[in-house]
Amino acid sequence: MTRAFMVPLCIILSQISYGQLRSTPVCPPFAVDILDGSVNKMYPESPLGDVMLKLPCYTQAVDEPSANGCAGVFFRDKGIMFYTYRDYIEINDQYKGAMSLPLMGADRSSLFKWFGLPQAKDFSWEAYQIRHGMLVVFFDGAGKINRLLLSSKSPATLKICE
Repeated sequence: MTRAFMVPLCIILSQISYGQLRSTPVCPPFAVDILDGSVNKMYPESPLGDVMLKLPCYTQAVDEPSANGCAGVFFRDKGIMFYTYRDYIEINDQYKGAMSLPLMGADRSSLFKWFGLPQAKDFSWEAYQIRHGMLVVFFDGAGKINRLLLSSKSPATLKICE
């Protein structure tokens, strides 16, 4: 009698305790190539699905088209946002990965040696031509770089999400 009771009980318990294991997505280290205009060889016009597939550790993904037009794949904990609907990549001062040129925190006056004269500028930003589009650098009150945009569009047609 005990054996007849124990066998079904063991089967039921083994099915219940057979938990669903989920793996944590692992991303390769992020590397920003400023002159090429890419992050891990992903460009501003890379499709949403390609970014999600190649870099699966995103914190949020907003499908295209979105209500406000700011769809993309976001790595907020890493300081990188791919705005795939508007074709630009934003890198902010929280970014700690590799960068081909040490721009984050650099002084405004140091940009000439790498890029020459800006194609467009304002008090708080400057735009430079790079191999694959435009680089837009933003400055804080002290004239230090605190945000970068890699874009396939010109500064006149680029619409930034806030």
